[in-house]
Amino acid sequence: MSSTPEDFQPVKSAGRTLDLLELLADHPHPWALGDLARALGIPKSSLHGLLRTLTNRGWVRTDETGTRFRLGLRALRVGAGYLDGDDQIGLLSGVLDELSRRFGEAVHLGRLDGDQVVYLAKRESVHRLRLYSAIGRRLPAHATALGKALLAEHPDQDVDGLLSWPLPRLTPHTLTDRDALHAALATVRAAGHAVDREENAEGIMCLAMAVPLASPAVDAVSVSVPATRLRPELETSIVTALRETLGGLTQARSMLTG
Repeated sequence: MSSTPEDFQPVKSAGRTLDLLELLADHPHPWALGDLARALGIPKSSLHGLLRTLTNRGWVRTDETGTRFRLGLRALRVGAGYLDGDDQIGLLSGVLDELSRRFGEAVHLGRLDGDQVVYLAKRESVHRLRLYSAIGRRLPAHATALGKALLAEHPDQDVDGLLSWPLPRLTPHTLTDRDALHAALATVRAAGHAVDREENAEGIMCLAMAVPLASPAVDAVSVSVPATRLRPELETSIVTALRETLGGLTQARSMLTG
């Protein structure tokens, strides 16, 4: 007999394991047992056994005292496997390379995951003044050009369901008002690209465009530039390059879905 969503009963031990790994991934610093127990709401005795199991398997590692815990090397295997197994990431590698070559600025590929955008790939800026980023980093979608490019792929009522209200304010420029965000997404739909004007990080501006390999798009590509370097002519050149490099991918869409 097939089960329905109402019949689903989560496995408690599996849920605790995933909660632990996600906490260690989101906050990559050494954790004491007591701090982990409080953060996760798991009794120390249960958590200790879970940590020992994961440590023995290489998913968690300890310091020389054996009292502080962080992600182990085995965790990298899963992340790398996800990236290696995603055809879309490989297909877009050339796009990232070309944008990086043209502008020498930070280039990112991001994917929408609920109310956040996750960096899947990047190319570093050649300049000393640059945006800090890391593959796997998660950012609020409403505060990034990547996120707004992807949120604009959905009607406003669906956007409201995707986001967690009230929206966090990362800088004085972050859009947190519902009507203001709706207006910004309407501008993205009309222009075909999104702009982050110091909404995620002060001093950094970003331009992004959704990747036309799915409808609605799930990935977007961005170019990030310090505000001091983003002159109007450079902004125009980046938008034109995004259109040129991503516009040619429409034919590849049938290859991925065929």
